[in-house]
Amino acid sequence: MGRTAEHVYTAQADIRRLESLVAELPTNGHVRLRLRDGDLCDGVISERPNVQMFRDPDENEGINGVVHLERPAVPGWSRYVWLDQIAAVEHLDSTLGGES
Repeated sequence: MGRTAEHVYTAQADIRRLESLVAELPTNGHVRLRLRDGDLCDGVISERPNVQMFRDPDENEGINGVVHLERPAVPGWSRYVWLDQIAAVEHLDSTLGGES
């Protein structure tokens, strides 16, 4: 994944929100994500995401991150979702807070 993001964040409130989402997305957790555009996607988190430094298209530096979802029953299926696009997380299993 490149080091460019459509949106980056520098305000502490925005960074705290992204970090809070990371805490809700444990490795191997099965989740359904409601995105800001109303879309839904679900899958198993391949690895707990983290916030990182990115640059936006105007070369401004800030924070964002991605979560990588997979569906074990569908070989080869995966999707990357930017943390800032997540409006809500629904846990479809009981791994919240657990780390595998």
